[in-house]
Amino acid sequence: MSLESLIDPPPETFNLAEYCLDARLSEGLGDLPALHVSGQSYSYRQVCQRSHQMANLFQSHGLQAEQRLLLSLSDGFDYVASLFGALKLGAAVVMLNPGLSPDENQAMVDYSRARLAIVEGARRESFGGRIPRVIPEQADEQPVDFQPGYRTHRDDVAIWLFSGGTTGRPKAVLQSHRSFYNTTELYGKRFLGYQRQDRTLSVPKLFFGYATGSNLIFPFSVGASTVLFPEKCTVERLFQQIARHRPTILVNVPTMVNHMVSHPEAASQDLSCLRLATSAGEALPEALFHRWREVFGVELLDGLGTAEMWHIFLSNPPGAARPGTLGRPVPGFTVKAADDEGREVPTGEVGRLWVRGDSRALCYWQESDKSQEALRGPWFVSSDLVSRDEDGYYRYCGRGDELLKVAGRWLAPQEVESCLLTHPAVKECAVVGMVCHDGLIRPHAYVVAEGPTGPALEQTLKDHVLAALEPFKHPRRVLFVASLPRTHLGKVDRGALRSESLEACGT
Repeated sequence: MSLESLIDPPPETFNLAEYCLDARLSEGLGDLPALHVSGQSYSYRQVCQRSHQMANLFQSHGLQAEQRLLLSLSDGFDYVASLFGALKLGAAVVMLNPGLSPDENQAMVDYSRARLAIVEGARRESFGGRIPRVIPEQADEQPVDFQPGYRTHRDDVAIWLFSGGTTGRPKAVLQSHRSFYNTTELYGKRFLGYQRQDRTLSVPKLFFGYATGSNLIFPFSVGASTVLFPEKCTVERLFQQIARHRPTILVNVPTMVNHMVSHPEAASQDLSCLRLATSAGEALPEALFHRWREVFGVELLDGLGTAEMWHIFLSNPPGAARPGTLGRPVPGFTVKAADDEGREVPTGEVGRLWVRGDSRALCYWQESDKSQEALRGPWFVSSDLVSRDEDGYYRYCGRGDELLKVAGRWLAPQEVESCLLTHPAVKECAVVGMVCHDGLIRPHAYVVAEGPTGPALEQTLKDHVLAALEPFKHPRRVLFVASLPRTHLGKVDRGALRSESLEACGT
């Protein structure tokens, strides 16, 4: 048992799929509903049998233990069955956004060197001919029994996640069966208190590790049920799913939180079924926390997780949320704000985020130098910057590679963004720094506005920031856009925004 762990590790021979599925059948819960998808419900027994069909299908096409499967499906019954079926076979699952372009899919084939891909029929050709592809319907004739001949070790690779950086190609993060067990036990069961009566619903899709945990592994670990839908998540569709399924836990992200509270019919929505909602993926502005509470009256718990630690390890505790913070370390994880050498900085000062616990990744795929830099002994050393207050609550202070030095002083874009979001005309925003033609860095704000835009509103927003923050922090340009570009995980693509700002630098 590690120094900070509150639980024993799983046994050496351990498989995540058996932990989530077979254990429920052994407990006599096989007939309980596990999934609710597009008007149909599936029991734990049905999911388990379908996972066996998928495992047999993969095996018949040559997939073996320790090889990699590309999983590129929309959320649904076959996504879940494919994930667990591959894990039962002892393979590692590379979860892909099913909306990737053909070029992006080809790049993932080359990068992962996967043995097989499972895709929806309409997108079969988007992977080209360099990798064998199967579609879910091919599993229909496979037997519903499966006898694995390979027993996975708890430290075998289970799933490839991808770092959520906002620039450059995401790095593949190799996570073990142990990692998923550890966070499920500590955060899902103990911290959030997932229980059999819960029903979960998620804004992000299952290929995003945040949703893989909160909307699949966590509920399955206790015999709860989850709601899935294959379509893109819009605020209208989300309200419909809540009204229809009455979930008890909503897995949310700040962008959708903003869409929900800003919707013209927000006040008429009944969210009383929710016992809590979580927010992660990006920092939750304090103003948005208050708007959510005023409109819906539901507890919203902001937290921080990374692909390198699989899931959330910093979170506001249920019943003790502190707006504008990431909360406190989830018991079982050790967190500190420290310098590059690991020396903890004084309370209130900004340092790099260091975290350790039994959910730490094995490595970055084919990135030895970056693995050694970020994965130091038991610690993961993040590029995220945080500060800790006297009560042990952490605040997000941006990323080291996103801080701007303006007029000789450091500026965190998130501070300006939070300020802009308090203005009623701002629906969404992002602030980036531009090295302009005179060689100086200036902050530019991209704003999705609630109504008409123009020079008058631009000046109003500049004045709004000037009135609240130090003068050097105000955006020199406010550029109005219909939407903000997003990465594969739905985060604001700041690299794309900086490219768009180049032409504006001369003004």
